[in-house]
Formats: sequence, structure tokens, C-alpha cells
Amino acid sequence: MQIAVVILNWNGKQLLEKFLPSVVKFSKEATIYVIDNNSEDESATYLNGHYKNIKVIKNKENFGFAKGYNVGLKSIDDEIYVLLNSDVEVTKNWLQPIINIFENEPNTAIVQPKILDYKRKGFFEYAGAAGGFIDKFGYPFCRGRIFETIEKDYGQYNYEQQIFWASGACFFIRKKVFDDLKGFDEDFFAHQEEIDLCWRAFNHNLDLKYCSKSAIYHVGGATLETSNPKKTFLNFRNSLFMLTKNIPKSQLFFILFSRMILDGFAGIQFLIHGKFNHFLAILKAHFSFYVMFRKMYAKRDSQQRKDYFKTKSIVFKYFLKNGKVFDSSF
Repeated sequence: MQIAVVILNWNGKQLLEKFLPSVVKFSKEATIYVIDNNSEDESATYLNGHYKNIKVIKNKENFGFAKGYNVGLKSIDDEIYVLLNSDVEVTKNWLQPIINIFENEPNTAIVQPKILDYKRKGFFEYAGAAGGFIDKFGYPFCRGRIFETIEKDYGQYNYEQQIFWASGACFFIRKKVFDDLKGFDEDFFAHQEEIDLCWRAFNHNLDLKYCSKSAIYHVGGATLETSNPKKTFLNFRNSLFMLTKNIPKSQLFFILFSRMILDGFAGIQFLIHGKFNHFLAILKAHFSFYVMFRKMYAKRDSQQRKDYFKTKSIVFKYFLKNGKVFDSSF
């Protein structure tokens, strides 16, 4: 089975210097690629000078995460894509357990390893943890991370598990599936495009899995800090995009209306805490969504599954029922 480890880079020379050594050391089964989103630093010079065996694909401009991968991956023909953030340290034998899943489970389309925090290596990392789910209103959460509550890893998720979405920080996908689903939605630019792609795979009755036998360490926030209003804008807007494309038609408008009300409460919370720029980001996200609604609606697939959500409302469960740790009640 041909494996391509593919890192998308934009002005990330320092990250490449720090994290590429582990990728090269522990990825002997794979060909390593770097897709460069027209970096303005010396990333390409550094790669050419230090890593002759890494294949560099140069995009003509900074296309963002979604289009950056879509364009760059057209030049790669390996059977399995491993989309890896540039701020990830991999570990010994991180590839083989997931390769085994793909070889033995033909309906499994997407796999995520255990994602731990590079800065606190005993804890799960925000972006993916031990595999992702969403609630009825499209709020994402993970085993090991619900909103801002992050669990310590003491082996509680050390087993394979069907999941709903895999993190873009380390995202294994069959090339055929990526091509059949037409890759990431480029209108997202960045944030939640991997959840949208996973949802489309789910709607086509493909399996998505978490593999605890493979572990990586992710810095997180190296590209766009959590405190950045642009991240707030993208997350709120793209979540509405995702719902419009993937919710069953009979539930769509109720869910969208409910979600907008919940977004309004989130905006009020930002105002209360003096985060006016984040409040404005939510307003801008909604206006952008209104402008793009018809285009997103036209992208709806021929089939949507009703059993997409793990729990009805993670907001209610977390804030009113104190459900801060994933358990059997979800």
C-alpha cells in the first residue's frame, strides 16, 4: 500500500526545522511531500538544502488549507493520503497500525490517530483528541476534549472506535475517497472543512475510525491563534455552511434557525466579556452565510443520514448538566 505523508506549509520554516526530523525518522513506509502555499520565507530553500528526498509541490499562491491541499494533492497518486500539520511531532510506529486498518477494512475511508498536546504530553490536544463527534446543532466535540475542557490521557480511550470526524491536524484518507468526494470544500478556506468532508463520507455510508495505537503530538494554534477573531469568523460561518450542505432536508431549517439563536447567545457572551471583535466576527459570519446560502444549498448531495449526531445538545449537556467529560451517556 502506497502512503503519502503530505504537509501543507505557508511561511513555516521554523516549524519544518523543528518537526520534520521526527516525520522523516518514523515514516520509512511513506513518501513525504510538502505542499508549499507560496511561502514568503525561506521554506523552499531550507527543504531543498536539507531534505533532498522530500518532494516539494509549489502552489502559485496561498490558497488556504482547503484549496491548498486540493491543488497540491492532484500531483500525488499514492493510495493513502496522510494530511499532516507542520506543527506535529510523530512517534515510532505511528503509520503501521493505521495502514493495517485500511488493508483489512475496505469500507473504512478516514482514520485519525490519538492526538496529544505537544506542550503537555500527558494530555489530549484540542484539535481532535481521541476522535470527533457533533451534536444535533452541529457543534463539534471530541472524546478527550469538550469545549475548553481537556482530559488527561490515562488510557481511557485506548481502543479503536467509530467516530464522526477526524482532525485535519493528522488526517488519513483513501485517495479514491478524497477524489470521489471532490476533496475539501474550497469556500471554507480554513477550519471545519475536514468535518464537512467527513460528514460527506458518512452520508455515503463509509466508516471513519480512531486508532489509539498510533499517537502524535500537536502544538495547535501555530497557524491561527484561538484568540484571533478571524478564527471565530471562520468557525461560525463554516459551521453554518456545513449544516446547510449535510443536514437532512426535513430538519434543515429548524436546525439552522436554532443554531443562529445559539450563535446569538455566544455573541452576547463575547460582549459581556469585553470581546467586541469576536462579537463582530459572529455578525460578519452570519452575513457571509446569508450571501453564500444559495451556493451552499446547491452543493447538497443526493443523500443525507439522520443519525449524524452523538448527543442532542452538547451546549446543554456541558453548561447545564456539567457533562464536561465524554462518557457512556453521550
